[in-house]
Amino acid sequence: MANEEGIYTARWEHAFDRILSPLEEFIHRQTTSGILLMICAVIALVVANSPLSESYSHFLHTKVGVGFGDYKFSLTIHHWINELLMAAFFFVMGLELKRELLVGELASPRQAMLPIIAAIGGAVVPALIYVMINWSGDAIHGWGIPMATDIAFAIGALSLLGARVPKTLVTFLIALAIVDDLLAVGVIALFYSSDINLTALGLAALFTAILGFLNLGGIRRSLPYAIVAAFLWMAMLGAGVHATIAGVIAAFMMPIRPKFEPTTFIQRVKTNTAQMEASIKENPDIMHNSRLRSLVASLEEGAHLVQAPAQRLEHGLHLPVAYIVIPIFALANAGIPLDFSDFGQYLQNPIAMGVAGGLLLGKPLGIAGFTWLTVKFSDIELPRGLNMKHIFGVSMLGGIGFTMSIFIADLGFAGQTEDLVMAKTGILAASAIAGLTGYFWLRSQTREPAPT
Repeated sequence: MANEEGIYTARWEHAFDRILSPLEEFIHRQTTSGILLMICAVIALVVANSPLSESYSHFLHTKVGVGFGDYKFSLTIHHWINELLMAAFFFVMGLELKRELLVGELASPRQAMLPIIAAIGGAVVPALIYVMINWSGDAIHGWGIPMATDIAFAIGALSLLGARVPKTLVTFLIALAIVDDLLAVGVIALFYSSDINLTALGLAALFTAILGFLNLGGIRRSLPYAIVAAFLWMAMLGAGVHATIAGVIAAFMMPIRPKFEPTTFIQRVKTNTAQMEASIKENPDIMHNSRLRSLVASLEEGAHLVQAPAQRLEHGLHLPVAYIVIPIFALANAGIPLDFSDFGQYLQNPIAMGVAGGLLLGKPLGIAGFTWLTVKFSDIELPRGLNMKHIFGVSMLGGIGFTMSIFIADLGFAGQTEDLVMAKTGILAASAIAGLTGYFWLRSQTREPAPT
């Protein structure tokens, strides 16, 4: 039955609203993604060091494939997660990068300069520290691991401080993390790709060009881009360039301009509303009023076209990627078998030491050091309300390298189980220490604002 306002409510709808509303509020909190990642990492560690460890490993190495006639394509579940699901993560990350470069914090060269320099320092110094410890042999392949910062964990830890930290510090960290991700993508594309298949690479270039033509041709439907992006992903996989890069390329090819200006949309809404009012007088039942249905559909279409496709996709995919893709990645990659009685010896391994040293020492030295040098010897100033104590705290949070660091470790030490375990041990230990020290440093250096 409809109420006096013409709103239909199902029998159990209010009950479900009462259940779902707190959950939605919880999901939209900035800390949720980091908390969920932490839970999944702990679950993976527990399972990998329990009687279920063999079943866990067997499941991840189970092959799943598709076939068309004589052609068969199969990957292990672990590879499907790291190659396909993470491509979705890179797609959303690419959309965020494009938005920030065009209309966000990185759009103004002067405003972007400080976080860009800080991110470069936070990438170069950790890599140098790792190389100083692991300068020869196969261990050198892990030099890119400590370069990355996990956005979800770092921003989640910072948001736990609430109003104690200036909003400009959150903005600085977001811009820093975005540039950090861009650098990580470049490192993966250039240094962590296998032998290049030129034929497949040529096909990847062709599909990239098609995506560009779709953009230039004004195509704003997502489906054509999704189809071409799928072929691009397969071509990248065949070329030996890491397939997740296809996600970034597809993101940068998505249109950033809407079809309608807001004023045009408002005018269309007014016209549609007047026509709907006239149509309702003929028949108020939308199920039997085709004219009314078409007007409602036109209104829905306009609501889509007043939004930029890239913006709409970023908004729509952010939650599934943050709360499904990344937790699945953590469950599949954070499970490392450890003999906790020898944990101290693990951390004395050169690979683990290089990773931990890069994240715990290199990140603060690179981020805070490059920021201080820039402010000291140029006319660039810190954002309003910030001081070097704030920057030092953020630089410690930059040492949380969970998602991207593990991802690069899997690429650098593919097939080298022992080295991979050492790298992941360094990542997990350093990320935990960096998160705690960064949080408590900033808490000690800031005050709760007085109630108004």
